[in-house]
Amino acid sequence: MTTTMTPERIAARPARARFVRDGLVLGLLTVLGPFAIDMYLPSLPAIGRSLGVGPDAVLVSLTAYFATFALGQLVFGPISDLVGRKPPLYAGVLLFLFASVGCALANDLPTLIAFRVLEGIGGAAGMVIARAVVRDLHSGHDEVRLLSVLMLVFSVSPVLAPMVGSLVIAGTSWQVIFWLIAVLAVVGLVLAVVLIPETRPRELRSASIGEVWNACGRLLRHRTFVGFTLVGACATAGFFAFLASSSFVFTGQYGLSPMLYSLAFSVNAGAFFAGMQLSGRLARRYGLRRIVVVSVAAYALVTVLLLALTAAGIDHLAVVIALLFVAFTFLGLGGPAASVLALADHGDIAGTASSLMGTIQLVIGAALMAVTSTFANGTILPMTTAVAACALLAFGLTFTLAGKGK
Repeated sequence: MTTTMTPERIAARPARARFVRDGLVLGLLTVLGPFAIDMYLPSLPAIGRSLGVGPDAVLVSLTAYFATFALGQLVFGPISDLVGRKPPLYAGVLLFLFASVGCALANDLPTLIAFRVLEGIGGAAGMVIARAVVRDLHSGHDEVRLLSVLMLVFSVSPVLAPMVGSLVIAGTSWQVIFWLIAVLAVVGLVLAVVLIPETRPRELRSASIGEVWNACGRLLRHRTFVGFTLVGACATAGFFAFLASSSFVFTGQYGLSPMLYSLAFSVNAGAFFAGMQLSGRLARRYGLRRIVVVSVAAYALVTVLLLALTAAGIDHLAVVIALLFVAFTFLGLGGPAASVLALADHGDIAGTASSLMGTIQLVIGAALMAVTSTFANGTILPMTTAVAACALLAFGLTFTLAGKGK
């Protein structure tokens, strides 16, 4: 049977191709920062042994990265509203590249932490500016669709990066991980130069840095922005608690090898991003707010069940992985919808709004990681307690700050 190609369908083909291309390239830029976390996780015990420090000291390098990754977004987003998207994007990726090389050459923990701080700042550029470019190009359901394509690329990090990190550790040393991250930064920079246009025309740019900071004040007074930003922050903080503790829990309490740990981590992280892929399809049918409410409620219910079981001593590995899989699927389902709702009314200051949202979410995540690390004892109960607490807080905020409009 021959399909008739109407002019509309012919025109739609390059449009769809550009849509996918933009999603893939922006997804790669977004994944630079998280990749420097996920590939790094299996190496934490090896880094501790190599540098002669304990787990709590090694976790400082992870927390430092998270903190500067969060604060860096607050820098790059407003600057991109002021001077355009591409100059700060290039500067951030170059800083990320330089710092990754520095991490690879570090031979003591203070040096590693110092370069991780710089790496976190640079890695923030790809995350926040890619999200602002999406907002420049699209809105509403199309924005959710492009975010879903972007997150499809983003999902490569938690699924493949830990496995790559485990293979690197098994065959070479932890320093090679940072050389690979540097190579990825080079690829991202080249693609950004060649394929991503400037989406912030001169006439739409902020007139001064004062105008940008005034925009931050406007955002913090906007109930919908604050509400859905905090819902996303608290919900995602539960995933960060899992991220910080999982390597010590799975290799300590359950005795998994680095490779088996990476597989277990990938299953749960993959569920998070599988939920994100469903978000765009379901949002068009059921509405963004309903998606957020249902997904956060289900996320809270499953994590509380997991906490109850582990507190009762029912902490079999299969049970833990299965419940985390379900919980993180619901978390991924509500994430893009909450972000779109938070940014919906702020297209004129998309870079500032995106950066402020990302900073708030990652600062809360970094604070939780710091708190969780003080209670970490190699067992699962502190981790499940933190995850459930975050989910319950997100559930409460959904019906208070985010429950109504502006």
